[in-house]
Amino acid sequence: MISSSSGDPSGRSEQQWDWLLGVIWLVFLGFPVATLITADISTVWSWLGIGVLVVFGLVYAHGIYRLDHHVEHYDVTRNSVWRLVVMVTLMFTLAPVLHEETSGMLPYVVSLALLGLPLVWGLAIWVASIAAAVAVPLVVGEPVATFLAGIIVLVGVTVLIIRTLEERAARSRVLEKEQEITQERDRVARDVHDVLGHSLTVATVKLELAERLIDLDTERAKAELAQVRSMTRQSLAEIRSTVSGLRIAQLSQEADHARHALRDAGIAAEIPIDPESVDPLHRSVLGWALREGVTNVVRHSGAANCTVAWGSDWLTVTDDGSGMGDRPEGNGIRGIRERVRPASGTVEITSGADGKGTEMKVQL
Repeated sequence: MISSSSGDPSGRSEQQWDWLLGVIWLVFLGFPVATLITADISTVWSWLGIGVLVVFGLVYAHGIYRLDHHVEHYDVTRNSVWRLVVMVTLMFTLAPVLHEETSGMLPYVVSLALLGLPLVWGLAIWVASIAAAVAVPLVVGEPVATFLAGIIVLVGVTVLIIRTLEERAARSRVLEKEQEITQERDRVARDVHDVLGHSLTVATVKLELAERLIDLDTERAKAELAQVRSMTRQSLAEIRSTVSGLRIAQLSQEADHARHALRDAGIAAEIPIDPESVDPLHRSVLGWALREGVTNVVRHSGAANCTVAWGSDWLTVTDDGSGMGDRPEGNGIRGIRERVRPASGTVEITSGADGKGTEMKVQL
């Protein structure tokens, strides 16, 4: 019954249901109430005894409620201990009147102990309660009342099953949270790699061009440096959007960036202008794929020409460079594979018949 409290409405409903399942058993306190009413004692003492039972039930119900709304182990144990002390004290208070029927209050003690205390402590209280439920009736000469020991056994087994299921559910929630964190970390790492990899590659090309032009064409060199400055600012904005989860690749924008990057690297580019033939559901993923594919062409291929083509659910980036050879796939290609996997997509990297040139095909 120990579950975390969250802002999820379904979680709150589940807690309320668990609490009701825990307190509904208070109906069985009606038996000691009936005993107090029919006992050969004054009316005042009967009502005092009923008042003690009401306090006992309220302490138990509040303990179950707190178990459903607290997750800190130390707080759960501390609060359960003082409630159990109060409940046991109230039991001994009623023992002179209820006699062996006092054992009927033990299932509530066992339930709260097994749910709110460390397992070893709870098991010790359970065993002690079973022993008391057997011994007390025999001592007072009412062996029939030992049937209460069977109830305590059943209550203990049931609560242990509930505790086991709750602990497994809690571990599952922790694992799911860790998985979400890992997936988010991977997303940020992948996006940062794609954004910085492309931007730094293009910036490097432009800086090399500016370095060659600085003595030949100062104004052109200044223009290239200005573009690098603008690009770094744009990259900074993209990094911030990536970290906040707002970065979305737009196929049309990535096509424009690809044209500029290939042109600055001295690579002739053939890239479609209109992305309307691409399914809108696929444009973001294919935009990321285009960015990474062109970045690899600029950085690694040594190509003179690059051709991009796309359709409703596919994209290809082809160059006439040196080919893949024995070079292993880098983080960028692995990142594209991770992006297309949710869409049951595939990424194929092939080289020409003579080992020259490379084609990357993304199929969604």
